[in-house]
Amino acid sequence: MVENGDQETGSNKSLFRFNSPLIQVGLIGLVCFCCPGMFNALSGMGGGGQVDHTAANNANTALYTTFSIFGILGGGIYNILGPRLTLFSGCTTYILYAGSFLYYNHYKHQAFAIVAGALLGVGAGFLWAGQGAIMTSYPPIHRKGTYISLFWTIFNMGGVIGGLIPFAMNYRRETADSVNDGTYIGFMIFMTVGTLLSLTILHPSKVIRNDGSRCTNVKYSNVVTESIEIGKLFTNWKMLLIAPAAWGSNFFYTYQFNNVNGALFNLRTRGLNNVFYWGAQMFGSVMIGQIMDFSFKSRRTRGLAGISVVAVLGTGIWVGGLFNQRGYNYHDVKNKSLKLIDFKNSGGDFAGPFVLYFSYGLLDAMFQSMIYWVIGALADDSVILSRYVGFYKGVQSAGAAVAWQIDTHKVPYMTQLIVNWGLTTISYPLLVLLVIKGVKDEDEVAEDKQSPSGFPVQSNDEIIKPT
Repeated sequence: MVENGDQETGSNKSLFRFNSPLIQVGLIGLVCFCCPGMFNALSGMGGGGQVDHTAANNANTALYTTFSIFGILGGGIYNILGPRLTLFSGCTTYILYAGSFLYYNHYKHQAFAIVAGALLGVGAGFLWAGQGAIMTSYPPIHRKGTYISLFWTIFNMGGVIGGLIPFAMNYRRETADSVNDGTYIGFMIFMTVGTLLSLTILHPSKVIRNDGSRCTNVKYSNVVTESIEIGKLFTNWKMLLIAPAAWGSNFFYTYQFNNVNGALFNLRTRGLNNVFYWGAQMFGSVMIGQIMDFSFKSRRTRGLAGISVVAVLGTGIWVGGLFNQRGYNYHDVKNKSLKLIDFKNSGGDFAGPFVLYFSYGLLDAMFQSMIYWVIGALADDSVILSRYVGFYKGVQSAGAAVAWQIDTHKVPYMTQLIVNWGLTTISYPLLVLLVIKGVKDEDEVAEDKQSPSGFPVQSNDEIIKPT
């Protein structure tokens, strides 16, 4: 039999093969464009598009609490179920979450939104563990930053389009407090498309790089194996060094969405701001991807350069946030003593806060892309990386759950800003240490893949699931 011979040997070197890493990373980008991309646009309006943030804060607390558990477990679940079932089941929960706010728009009952949030946390754990395994293990070793930036660009285009939905549908509702039904219905349509797209993702054993290698060399995976390996992550020094960055990487969303965008701008301007917030993420991911793939010959040096750039830029952005935050506080927002900024009618008052919010989006993409690059540089196997990414997403979500409750308990805005700034700052030296101690240069990785006789070892084994 010679059918599919090119795919089996890797001799078909087209980047646009359906089973190529490029196409598969692009497809997972489209899935995330439709599901978490639209979720981000919904969250970015502040309070899920509602004037009272309580329901959204409580729903997000439930979401990130379950996400913190299933994010960690998600890598093992992915290794057992494979990508299609894992991603499909995860994507369906996004539709339910958006639908819960459509319900809330009419009945103002929190219970549905909170339950939907908890279920979304389970689904998001599945989705992001699969996404992380695909994005960090499928690309060639020397182009992981480029592929991460490709994914991040496609994914955040969802936030851009998602920001246009509430902007367009609420454009003439200058004094409205909550978005209309059509906004939530639009989000649900995109999320349904993303759920169906998840069925196009191939098992890693079927994805072949141009050098003929497959994306996994693990022969066997079951519940016991995954449970043991996940447990080991909590004593893995590499994961412990990543933990502070993981905790802080979604912690700042609550502050930025609710207490900057949601506090300072009117409804239609929040939608416009999100178009640029997620657009900035596209630019930021491409910029950091170029630095971490092309700036220096040594992979370790590129990693250190990327962390340094993010640290300097991030410090400058948080300083700008500090000056902005000195102009208002929680009581100003609660008492409605602030005049909400409108992009058309506020003149020069719009520019400064808008640029700051744009910069927050830029920093988010650079910070998270940098972390994904570091994780991807720690191994080259989808099964190992799915566990690493699952741990990252679990810790990240635990931090986010705490952050949403901090806002619910009316912690002063300035305190929230300082905590966010501190968390990101603490993570930089720890990531530097991880890159120095845990990341190998490409020539060292190549040596590790050589057999004792000097010939390359092919990694063409598939995961064999127990029957």
